[in-house]
Amino acid sequence: MICRFSTRLLNISISSFCKSQQLEKAKTALSDGIELGYLPDVVTYNILIAAYCRFVGFDAAYLFFLRMREDGVTPNVITFNTLIAGATRHSLLTESLVLFAKMLQMGIFPDIWSCNTLMNCYFKTRRPEEANRVFRNIILSGLTPCPTTFNTMIDGLCKNGYTSNALRLFKNLQRHGFTPPIVTYNILIKGLCKSGRLGEARRILKELKESGHYPNAITYTTVMKCCFKSGKFEQGFEIFKDMKRKGYTFDSFAYCTVISALAKMGMTKEANDCRGQMIKTGIELDLVSYNTLVNLHCKEGKLEPAISLLDKIEEEGLECDQYTYAILVDGLCKSGHVDLAWQQLKDMKMNGLQTNLVAYNCLIDGFCKAGKLECARQVFEEMEVKDSFTYTSLVHGLCKARMFYLASKLILSCVKDGIKVPTSVQRAVLRGLRASGSRREEKKLKSAIREGRYLRY
Repeated sequence: MICRFSTRLLNISISSFCKSQQLEKAKTALSDGIELGYLPDVVTYNILIAAYCRFVGFDAAYLFFLRMREDGVTPNVITFNTLIAGATRHSLLTESLVLFAKMLQMGIFPDIWSCNTLMNCYFKTRRPEEANRVFRNIILSGLTPCPTTFNTMIDGLCKNGYTSNALRLFKNLQRHGFTPPIVTYNILIKGLCKSGRLGEARRILKELKESGHYPNAITYTTVMKCCFKSGKFEQGFEIFKDMKRKGYTFDSFAYCTVISALAKMGMTKEANDCRGQMIKTGIELDLVSYNTLVNLHCKEGKLEPAISLLDKIEEEGLECDQYTYAILVDGLCKSGHVDLAWQQLKDMKMNGLQTNLVAYNCLIDGFCKAGKLECARQVFEEMEVKDSFTYTSLVHGLCKARMFYLASKLILSCVKDGIKVPTSVQRAVLRGLRASGSRREEKKLKSAIREGRYLRY
């Protein structure tokens, strides 16, 4: 006879291995348990499915679902919820719908978490109408929505561009007696801020204070960042001071938001003071924090400390990303160290990072301003992706060197590829061709520009 207690011990062992991400050992424990006669139950497979969904992928987790069916173990609602959540994590809508349908075919009635997850999957795959239909079905079917249901709806509507609908839903829920937790307020405030509706975000923040809730650091930081992004620096700094008065513990994100705003305003002394406070508090710096500090050093013209931070990043076990190199390349170019900036860009490629359009554009602009057009053209040819700024920078450099024929060839390439270049740049090239006596090239370029405008409209 199989002892039920033994299966429970098997589940505990497998769960321990899964939590420590030792999935191969978890599989071995399953096989060993079966050999010893301790048959797995639905809990055993649910543990494995959840771990494989989280650490490996949906397909690997689904194999355990098939295996449990072969072993005669009947899945339950938790099994399906876990798999649907795994599919949703990777935006696999078709797989989520198939699982939902299979659950109904097996006579397993979906619970509120099944519906929440499916709703989230619809939102992630940009199908808000279907998500709204699931929400209505929750109400009509008699299921009791939970705060996560409302949070999923509000967050999904905001992320899909329906912020007004999210705000309306929030107000309707309040009228029907729903008391939103702090998480719901934060989701709505973040959505309003991302859509540029700072005034309404601040009104919700005020309402949050009046409701008896206490805004947390996430709430304040979200609104503060929106203030800075909208150019309303005084309001942003006022929120920062309010946070300090209330004794909130700042994280690196809050400090970096303020440091970036101060650096953007040219208040480098204040930014440095803020950086000093952040370091004194013993906050563990992440890559975003380091990128902010690199940017601050570059704006101050302190290139050596900026470059030395790259070594510090590696010492902390972090890896520089595209933004780190873009900030450094921009700072080096602006200070006239274009060759060193080029070397940094080469280092970025050697480290296996993808092409950074911003960094390349800064480098071309730097070479053109330094009069090194051959280097600028060489970088231009290396680039796999180019945008309007790339062409505009190089055309400006060529015009400055009175190389109007080459500039006109670039403009023709832009017209052909549908890349927009400022009208003022086009006129500068046409004037240059006219002044240099290249009438034929001027007419050819004029004709191409007209044709390009006609095709565009």
